[in-house]
Amino acid sequence: MSTILVSNRLPVTLHADQGDVVLKPSAGGLATALGSVHARGDTKWVGWPGDVARLTATERDALDRRLQDARLVPVHLTPSEVQRYYDGFSNGVLWPLCHYLLDKVNLEATRDWVAYRRVNERFADAVAKVTKPGDEVWVHDYQLALVPQLLRLRQPEAKIGFFLHIPFPSAEVFRILPWREDLVRGLLGADLVGFHTAAYAFHFAYAAAQLLGIEPAFDVLKHDERAVRFGAYPIGIDASAFEGLARDENVRADVARIRASAAGKRIVLGLDRLDYTKGIPRRLMAIGKLLDREPGLRDKLHFIQLAMPTREKVDSYADYRRTVNELVGRINGTYGTPTSVPIHLLHRMIGPKELAALYGAADVMLVTPLRDGMNLVAKEYVASRVDDDGVLVLSEFAGAATELQEAVRVNPYDIDGVAAALARAMRMPPDEQRLRMQALRKRVSAHDVGHWARSFLEHLEAASSPMSRRSPAPPPSVTLTRRVEELDSAPELVLLLDYDGTLVPFASMPDLAIPDESLIQTLMALSARPGTQVHLVSGRDRNSLERWFGAVPVGLHAEHGYWSRESIEAPWLSNSDADLGWKDAVRRMLDDVVARTEGSFVEEKTAALGLHYRATEPQLAVRRLDELKARLHGFMKEHGDVEMLEGAKVFEVRLRGINKGIIASRLAQAHPHAAVLAIGDDRTDEDMFAALPERAVTVHVGSGPTRAHYRVGNVVEVRALLDTLRSTPR
Repeated sequence: MSTILVSNRLPVTLHADQGDVVLKPSAGGLATALGSVHARGDTKWVGWPGDVARLTATERDALDRRLQDARLVPVHLTPSEVQRYYDGFSNGVLWPLCHYLLDKVNLEATRDWVAYRRVNERFADAVAKVTKPGDEVWVHDYQLALVPQLLRLRQPEAKIGFFLHIPFPSAEVFRILPWREDLVRGLLGADLVGFHTAAYAFHFAYAAAQLLGIEPAFDVLKHDERAVRFGAYPIGIDASAFEGLARDENVRADVARIRASAAGKRIVLGLDRLDYTKGIPRRLMAIGKLLDREPGLRDKLHFIQLAMPTREKVDSYADYRRTVNELVGRINGTYGTPTSVPIHLLHRMIGPKELAALYGAADVMLVTPLRDGMNLVAKEYVASRVDDDGVLVLSEFAGAATELQEAVRVNPYDIDGVAAALARAMRMPPDEQRLRMQALRKRVSAHDVGHWARSFLEHLEAASSPMSRRSPAPPPSVTLTRRVEELDSAPELVLLLDYDGTLVPFASMPDLAIPDESLIQTLMALSARPGTQVHLVSGRDRNSLERWFGAVPVGLHAEHGYWSRESIEAPWLSNSDADLGWKDAVRRMLDDVVARTEGSFVEEKTAALGLHYRATEPQLAVRRLDELKARLHGFMKEHGDVEMLEGAKVFEVRLRGINKGIIASRLAQAHPHAAVLAIGDDRTDEDMFAALPERAVTVHVGSGPTRAHYRVGNVVEVRALLDTLRSTPR
């Protein structure tokens, strides 16, 4: 079996030299991403080799030999075809549409559409000629959206994958195209259609449903009596290569020179193609807003904007460059001095080592596209931060934002918000930088470009099945005013409090959900009240609870009751001595899910393993959990001491019989006449509510089904309730 790669451009550039033609590897992102796949001896690559009209007949013959030797299959296009298919339709219609820039979409491009279809036919013909039974074909990007269906007509049994490297817009936006049905049918010719994020995948499914009447399932569409699978496969980078460059002695010397030239200022870096989707003008306006709002930062900011040339002959891009230049001049004229300016604009291409030096020198990376399929610059910066410092400020409209949850995320359309985020990034403490960057680097390294290619090709080989959906509806909330007054009149009071989602809001990264000073003071005051005991009953590990609350005179109960520290003077004790040998097998299952599920991670505790998916697209999370539970059911038949539990955006596999109910029951029995107030927000707290006597006041935080007697809306209301208790004398 061979793999046939198909893209608009071949991964080489041509150089004619006295009757001969020299092929040089391209530096483009796709060429780099698929280089390892093409390096396999059984792989061919089909694409346009570039403009060959200037070559002599001898040079054309030399070119064909060179391409054949390199396993490259050319699709030769005329200048007119390139102008209409590539500039006219691909970049004049599809590119702005998919980036939601509707005012730039040419809806009168009928002749360009004809050329687009004709060129896609040419590509399909070229692929069909080199494809044998059993081969897999992997077509790439928006320029070739019709190729899967056209190839399917030529080879009905072909195994075809398609990957879109830019966003797929919402169905409502996509439907404005006159050629919308043809484009969707083109993609549905594939066996597997891949996107960077789950959101893009679902946009595609909904477009197919609306335009072709196909019933959307979770990851399968039935079309022409075939199952077309679709899903999210976020592309990565060659992280090890960027790490290696970052450690190169010459690069480090260049980093030192760049920092020296900044004269002690904080270096902020923007690095983009000079394309209107990248949001450079709004980024510059945010810089201006920051300098205006915070004069103290004017002599501390050194902003480097590298705007790499692209489509220079297109009038709209020339206008865009002019806009950028004018903004830079205006801001530098306003906030610069005779010896320095805040913004340094570079308009040229750079090599890998110069790029690595810029990444290494930048204290803050500002990545704020208006819309971007993925944005590998963000990942390159992360991989280059081998000292675990630096701050990534990332547009929430970049596909990378789904994965890189520890970045400082911004809305690029909100100039004030970007300015505020930049100020925050420039002042971020080193410990927080390190915490965020370590998590980012771990993820970027694990999900590199090799992982992306392997994952897609493995799933292209595999069979698919329809998925189901579910969406529970919560009951309404109530208040607690009357019962709070009754609690306060009791001679003895026991408080059982969950932590995450109850006392503090959830964070994208658990270690960032740190208790604030106000919470610490509230707990101190409550525990100091006569006849009052405060117990934190949390799913957190004991080290976290000890670090945050070790000096607070409260009871601490970690991992849903596996560990307990009854008072500040007491040691930590385990509430079970059961065997935990099952954890290794479960860990492997969870790691497999994380490798295929953007925005998820595994938390390991003494007697439990938790799959966190707060940052995962909800419907994708449902699918992955269904898969995991199916695997675990068989495992649990052989391990009766293990159980599954679904919490608030966390799925936990834990030792059976260890839950918050054990702690609640024990405390209720120890204080039979006390008033009891228990507050929690998720499924794990239901065990606590169930174990308490009827007299206890149980409170659920947020929406969703619960056995609690009362409900509050959020953390703010919980804190207000505790402040009320704190301020009332006993």
